[in-house]
Amino acid sequence: MNETLPPCPECSSDLTYEMGALLVCPLCGHEWAAEAPAAGEPAQDAAITDAYGSVLADGDSVTIIKDLKLKGSSTVIKVGTKVRGIRLRQGVGDHDIECRIEGVSMQLKSGVVKKA
Repeated sequence: MNETLPPCPECSSDLTYEMGALLVCPLCGHEWAAEAPAAGEPAQDAAITDAYGSVLADGDSVTIIKDLKLKGSSTVIKVGTKVRGIRLRQGVGDHDIECRIEGVSMQLKSGVVKKA
């Protein structure tokens, strides 16, 4: 559609369009910053760190350092809950960790975890 915009890094669609400072893919709904690398290019983003400054990596185990209330639920994730096999997500707002806790997939902020 527009040859000057990069294809979507998620689904490789060439139908991307600009929405403010973001690029958007209408097929999969993925949004990313305009200066983000295209598919196949290495990312140059800063490392994601936990609340104490330790660098996190995909597959690490972390511990929750404060009670977290789940949005839309009365469930609370308690301090000390260990989360294994995290996946890091950069450029997805301020929630930069994707994980599963008690069988539920969720996203966390790196400021509420400590590397285990």
